[in-house]
Amino acid sequence: MDKSTFIGRRWELSAARKALSRTRLLTLTGPGGVGKTRLALRLAENLRNKYRDGVEVIELATLETGELLEPAVAAALGLRGVHRAPMGVLVEHLSNRRMLLVLDNCEHLDLLCGHFVERLLHATPRLQVLVTSRHSLGVNGEQVLPVPPLSVPEPAHPFHEVEADAALHEEAQAGPRTPGRTTVREAARHDSVRLFVERAAHVVPGFCLNAGNLACVVRLVRRLEGIPLAIELAAARLRTLPLEELAYELDQRFDVLATGGPMALPRHQTLRATIQWSFRLCSPEERRLWARLSMFAGGVDLDTAETVCSGEGIDAADVLDLLAGLVDKSVLCRGGLGFRMLESLRAYGCEQLTPAERQWLRGRFVGHYRELTETHRTDQLVPDQLDRYLALRQELPNIRVALQACLNEPALAPLGLGTASAMWCFWVLAGALTEGRYWIERGLELVPEPGRARATALWADSMLALRQGDLDAALPLLEDCRALAARSGNEDLVPYAVRTAGVAACTAGDTRRGLALLRESLALHRSLNDMDGLMFNLYFAAAYGSIEDPGLAAEFGEELLALSESHHALVSRAYAQFALGVARWNLGDYEQAEALLTSAAQFTGEIDDRWCLTQCLEVLAWIAGAREEHERAAELLGAAHALWQAAGASPERLCYHAAWHERCTRQARHALGKPAFTSAFRHGAKLGVGRAVTYAVRLPAVQSELRHSS
Repeated sequence: MDKSTFIGRRWELSAARKALSRTRLLTLTGPGGVGKTRLALRLAENLRNKYRDGVEVIELATLETGELLEPAVAAALGLRGVHRAPMGVLVEHLSNRRMLLVLDNCEHLDLLCGHFVERLLHATPRLQVLVTSRHSLGVNGEQVLPVPPLSVPEPAHPFHEVEADAALHEEAQAGPRTPGRTTVREAARHDSVRLFVERAAHVVPGFCLNAGNLACVVRLVRRLEGIPLAIELAAARLRTLPLEELAYELDQRFDVLATGGPMALPRHQTLRATIQWSFRLCSPEERRLWARLSMFAGGVDLDTAETVCSGEGIDAADVLDLLAGLVDKSVLCRGGLGFRMLESLRAYGCEQLTPAERQWLRGRFVGHYRELTETHRTDQLVPDQLDRYLALRQELPNIRVALQACLNEPALAPLGLGTASAMWCFWVLAGALTEGRYWIERGLELVPEPGRARATALWADSMLALRQGDLDAALPLLEDCRALAARSGNEDLVPYAVRTAGVAACTAGDTRRGLALLRESLALHRSLNDMDGLMFNLYFAAAYGSIEDPGLAAEFGEELLALSESHHALVSRAYAQFALGVARWNLGDYEQAEALLTSAAQFTGEIDDRWCLTQCLEVLAWIAGAREEHERAAELLGAAHALWQAAGASPERLCYHAAWHERCTRQARHALGKPAFTSAFRHGAKLGVGRAVTYAVRLPAVQSELRHSS
């Protein structure tokens, strides 16, 4: 199942190209395993240079909750959803872009996806969308291109041994072909045969199509009706079965299932029968592991497979060998977290779980990801802070499965609420604010009982709401949190509620009251020796206090930087550098401010933390303006503007940005003149994240190229 290999599909590629020249929505349809995804990916790669603003491929197979469709697409496009409803940000971002958006594996979200695509196309006149699904979306203007199985040799006459033996001789003759016979050369022209031979050669080195195996190969690919996944599963069996025996077993299996002759099974049944046949050829332990691994939407590593899937018939010590066996049989392939399974195989495996096993597995799965999110909290001062964030980002599809399982089973709801709340800082860093609020708020609905879990979730949800500028939602959550924390005896949560109330006051424009609350919370965190809570308090006090009292803000920033460096917490260090950089700017120390901000910009650019990066670019623009580098200031303002827009935010919404942003913009426009300012600003807005960071940190080798690029 190596997706890097692509065989055939010339007609389909040509037809899809032509279709995209006359329609804005093309849907590739076909049964599972027929190769829709591979075709879409190859088409996207071939067309990449045809679209001025590029091609974006978004995988939806692992998205099991339709309500997260819009934020998931927005996040994939780099729009780190500060808005609760990201459709407006999506439309604004895509409205003037000429690009191809590929939505892969939409069948489980067909109604929602159809409505989403229809609205998006209506509002973005230059956008085109390519969809893969088992059936059409049913949207006006949609053109459907069915993806057929790979071509197979025609069934002119049944093969006989004498015909196979005569094939080489016939190829050697220059005369006309005898009707009813298929030669090696003719068979090899068919994509199904080429695919089987290539996959067989991976399993049996040196395997090639010849007169001796021609009859078996042709019979086999015809039996499998040219369905790529079925062919790959069959070819993998050559590791343990001779070709003749493989063809015979498939004949026997299909003849039992078919009622109207050997080729009477519909194609979706052909694939299912092949998967079923492959499943039955596995050992009992391999079958159990196959079924249990179907729980993982985003793939799985060895340690997790041993932890979650062992027991009840599978020894943990045997998991590695069982995984290797499933890889050999093409049930699993390597990639991502370690091992992953195609959706058709995952769906079949899920069906094999008994109700009792499903319930047992669900508990193990949810428990594992609850523990994972707790041990990988990114709101703690730890040396592996960045590694924790990256691990959670990679595991997100599986975490979503765990969270959805908690919503579906009331007994697991508290675990789900704890999982979503523990990830609050991850949701912020990843820009997945809408998704974080979705999971926390669904959990709050299911866990009305007062207690620590609910109080924690209330302040976490209010923090995400504040980042989205949603004061109306945040304030009631904070009031409930503070009252509940005091009532339930969880006094250690009070500083978190007070801190968040301080952020809320600053967000509302009452900086004096907000800073008073932040100082109150600082004292509470110190009294509890809560270094993790203190870390965030210092950041907010330094950033929001940078205008009100820049000297005190600088002290907070210095303390945060020292704390982060002593704990080797790289993410916290970047935020400390930003907050201290803003304070230093307000103190007039441009050189130190620039050094701090360029370091923070480079790091946050590398980990794709758009929120901190955007603010760094903004302040670096002010520094350039203060040095009368007005063209550079305009370009950095443009680069920051593109990111502010993508986040659905603006510098005017943050009290420590608003006045300086307006002043820098006014000065640059006056110094350059409106046409030159607009040109530089637009150039900066088009740089993109990577080149904007490179420009901002002043790497000399690329300054000239960037300055004159379009």
